[in-house]
Amino acid sequence: MISEQQWQSAKSVCKASLFSSLHYAIASVDENGSPHLTPIGSLMLGTLTNGQAQACYFERFTKQLPSNAKHNTNVCILAVNSSKWFWFQSLLKGQFLHQPAVRLAGQLGPLRLATDEEIQRWQRRVRLLRFTKGHRLMWQSMRHVRDITITEVKAVNIGKMTR
Repeated sequence: MISEQQWQSAKSVCKASLFSSLHYAIASVDENGSPHLTPIGSLMLGTLTNGQAQACYFERFTKQLPSNAKHNTNVCILAVNSSKWFWFQSLLKGQFLHQPAVRLAGQLGPLRLATDEEIQRWQRRVRLLRFTKGHRLMWQSMRHVRDITITEVKAVNIGKMTR
């Protein structure tokens, strides 16, 4: 069960992670039991209800992740604040003032059409790049999302520097 404090802390780490590295890593397992990591930049965290949190991501470029979801919906999302300035300050002080990373465990839901609100939220996230050719090629027509039910938030402990 996820507490409101855990969820708010996880959302803060995820925001810093996206700002510093532009993606999250989503781990899944293939039909042979081998792990697979997928970088996802479109993960959008949602609300916490009854100890479970909701999230979704636009599924456009992934190949292995949807294939793995056919037989095992369990995933683990890793978000790391990769900001050089954050790490430099933390190393100078000998401790992290904020949580440096978080793991979110959960289950993938079925692929579905994105709502207008989700599309607008995504477009707001990438609006600064809307004039680029890359935006038109990659992000202009994002239409399908996959929900994730987050069932556990796990803080990443990095030795004595972690509170």
